[in-house]
Amino acid sequence: MAQLSETPVEQRGTAPDVDDVLILPEPWRLHYGDLLRDPRVAFRMVGPVDAPVVAVLGGISAHRYLVGPEGWWSDIVGPTLGVDTTRFRVLGIDYLGGRGGSSTPDGESPDGPAFPPLSANDQADVLRHVVAHLGLKSLHAIVGASYGGMVALSYAVRHAASVDCIVVVSAADKAQVLSTAWRSVQRQIVREAIARGDGPAGLKLARALAMATYRSQVEFATRFGGPAVRDAERFRFPVEGYLFARGDDYVQKYRAESFLTLSESIDLHHVDPAQVRTPTTLISVREDQLVPFSDMQALASRLAGLTRFVEINSIYGHDAFLKESAVLIPILNNALAEQTP
Repeated sequence: MAQLSETPVEQRGTAPDVDDVLILPEPWRLHYGDLLRDPRVAFRMVGPVDAPVVAVLGGISAHRYLVGPEGWWSDIVGPTLGVDTTRFRVLGIDYLGGRGGSSTPDGESPDGPAFPPLSANDQADVLRHVVAHLGLKSLHAIVGASYGGMVALSYAVRHAASVDCIVVVSAADKAQVLSTAWRSVQRQIVREAIARGDGPAGLKLARALAMATYRSQVEFATRFGGPAVRDAERFRFPVEGYLFARGDDYVQKYRAESFLTLSESIDLHHVDPAQVRTPTTLISVREDQLVPFSDMQALASRLAGLTRFVEINSIYGHDAFLKESAVLIPILNNALAEQTP
């Protein structure tokens, strides 16, 4: 087990950030049997060189940049925050199939082979390859939110000897069927748009629909409960502007083909909780529509390595991991400080 260093923070060795792309050995065979062309994984490390290493993984839009202006979780990862970069060396990766420097559908010829289906197991395996490349015996922890929580659970099953504990936020052992239904409609919207030659238009609509599932009824009623306004064309509802603005923003950062790949990967996810023997902290949001509280309770009841189950309330629903930093910081501090089950 990786031990937290007793060296005072101010005396620890410093190291420059590491930002690299690891070429994976070929042939790289994926969980569902396909071969990955040009297999590679991009990763980034920040924090003291001699500190225990914590991998941090987020939703399907997340990437290897965790802190600072480019960081997708800069309210949680950083000096004195939930994942304290003065106490831990923090590792982030770009997902296979996602955005960034790892193998993705980007740049494929329309006439070429389709990007293969991915499992959360595949993300866990490339993370393990990065850990081995860095010469680490084990990770102190994996903190995974949403899709990242699925990857953390998969890692704990497949590579238990190389992680001391995991922290899972808003992720269960399998996808909720109603959530799969919502995502299936989103993916079909994108597929039909791609077939028409306008993938971004489909991705905008899919993201707008997704935002309606990420948040709670209470938030939407509070923010957008005003009356519709009629213009020269039709009535427009207050919530429309918000949803489509989020869609417009998303298409500037993400590709339709990557969305299809990782959205499907969420719905393919499945682990046996009884095989997760790694000490685990589960954090569930009562108002989460995508990963219902009852699903995480069921996971907790079967999880062999459960150390604690934490319930929080948030009007932000599934997006609470992005919005509730004040609530999550002390929970993560406590989970990562533990050195024994």
